[in-house]
Amino acid sequence: MSIISQKTINKKVSCNGIGLHSGREVKMSLLPAPANSGIIFRRTDVLGNNEILANYKNVITTNLGTTIANEAGIKIATIEHLMAAFWGCEIDNLIVELSAEEIPIMDGSSASFIFLIECAGVHRQEESRKIIEILKKVEVIDGDKSLTIEPSKEFSVNLHINFNHSQLGEQNFDFHSTHTSFKNDISRARTFAFEKDIEKMHQVGLALGGSLKNAVVIGENGIVNPEGLRYKDEFVRHKMLDFIGDIFLSSGYILGSFKGVKAGHGVNNKLLHQLFSDPSAYRFV
Repeated sequence: MSIISQKTINKKVSCNGIGLHSGREVKMSLLPAPANSGIIFRRTDVLGNNEILANYKNVITTNLGTTIANEAGIKIATIEHLMAAFWGCEIDNLIVELSAEEIPIMDGSSASFIFLIECAGVHRQEESRKIIEILKKVEVIDGDKSLTIEPSKEFSVNLHINFNHSQLGEQNFDFHSTHTSFKNDISRARTFAFEKDIEKMHQVGLALGGSLKNAVVIGENGIVNPEGLRYKDEFVRHKMLDFIGDIFLSSGYILGSFKGVKAGHGVNNKLLHQLFSDPSAYRFV
């Protein structure tokens, strides 16, 4: 992965879809942004203070997705798959315009967003990327969930998941930026849900836009989707996709080695808070 120059896109590109949890239709447009802008979300359906910077400090909830908000309480939900695509395409600066409060789920992975970015074309900017070098070990433990980061010359992640289900069980995946392809190895992994939990989620207003077109559904006797899985270990790969999207809320490219056990959106965000609360744990290169 190139870590030299900041990047944006060449031109505006748009898509339409529905929100995974809200079930609402939404139009999304990606627009070029100047160097050092970061990723900025803009709600076109809101007047006044309608912009939110994609940053870990702006995360307000991590229940089945990552939601950010600004000081006016304007929200953008389920940003992790899109943020992961930006990381994979090395996009540092961009404006994301949305006609509703949730990112379109598309097929439940990052693949559609990578396609959009490639259609727009990537533009290399003159300013250098913001590189965050890890200087010492930082750890977060939350019950049986844990996440650590240690110094490294590259971005690497080892994730371990363990679900008490015959169709899933334990899975492990190693990602190394020097020899793992986000686009080929991670981006097509879809979000997933257990069939037995869907009715409960609907009752509390979640997964209202979910379907077999945008999620892998796991039944008691196997995968409900007729096409099956895209990767034999698609579940841990999707957790990796989520992790990368969440960690890119650092607003920089991290050089560090992560290790996660049962890690999810909440622990991912807690680690960033823990890391940046200790000035001796990192430096900007």
